[in-house]
Amino acid sequence: MEDAITRRKIISDGVWLARDLVNQPGNVKVPTYLAQTAWDLAKQYNFNCTLLGPAELQRQGFGALLAVAQGSICEPRLIAMEYCGAGEDQPAVALVGKGVTFDSGGISLKPGEGMDQMKMDMAGGAAVLATMATIARLQLPINVIGVVPAVENMPSDRATRPGDIVTSLSGQTIEILNTDAEGRLILADALTWVAKKQPQVIIDLATLTGACIIALGHHASAVLGNDDRLVEQLRQAGDSVGERVWQLPLFAEYAKQLKSEVADMKNIGGRPAGTITAAAFLQKFVAEIPWAHLDIAGTAWAEKGKPGQPCGATGVGVRLLVDYLQGR
Repeated sequence: MEDAITRRKIISDGVWLARDLVNQPGNVKVPTYLAQTAWDLAKQYNFNCTLLGPAELQRQGFGALLAVAQGSICEPRLIAMEYCGAGEDQPAVALVGKGVTFDSGGISLKPGEGMDQMKMDMAGGAAVLATMATIARLQLPINVIGVVPAVENMPSDRATRPGDIVTSLSGQTIEILNTDAEGRLILADALTWVAKKQPQVIIDLATLTGACIIALGHHASAVLGNDDRLVEQLRQAGDSVGERVWQLPLFAEYAKQLKSEVADMKNIGGRPAGTITAAAFLQKFVAEIPWAHLDIAGTAWAEKGKPGQPCGATGVGVRLLVDYLQGR
């Protein structure tokens, strides 16, 4: 009983860590702040952390990530964490979390009403940071790679313009028609980077689309992927911890909405099926690796607190991911 209570407390600490990170104001929680937090957590809980700054990102070819970051004076970071709880020869599970520390929409500026909440656009990244700390404290016998592309999306004379074409880390070119569809751009490069490490599965979390809130409200996260078994495992994990997910289809026909006349793809597919076309975009960067995408746009933030839950960040994703990893 004491052991069970201790483990539950560790998981609760992880949820509160994610909430605290998301609730931090944007002027504090810049990309370098997230990077420093990851570094400190790695030192405290004994896992590895690598941080890539602008020069290294440029050298390696993170064109999509840098395109989002270039409008802000705040430098971007790619945060890469590795926890080795199993043998070095064992394949890893990869977790990727969107880390837009503040999302103004860029040149495609968001409406002013509610923009203050856009400090929560790194909730996926917060969930990955907190999950890495949690599984290290639990000493799970599993290998996990956690990746958080951290940027701020701002309008300026340096910002990416609608109509610009960028080359992603994968070599594929992207026509940017809406600079407020920035999360998928930074995730594209992060997914490409981690896929090169040949993980057993990849799971990404992101407050990616307002369309997800229209589809599912604030009661469930959307899950899409190229592997039904992985999707079902995440659904079961979500049910067991009270973080429900609902699968949306990812038929090949949806990817046709991303066809560009001047590049390999567009970064938006129009109004129809916005959550699905965003996932179809991400799918182009995971190769053949089993992959699932969790859109937590509707579940990462609570405007009115439920009983026992305050307003603001919910810490969604931490319990689900820890339960899934424990199951493996």
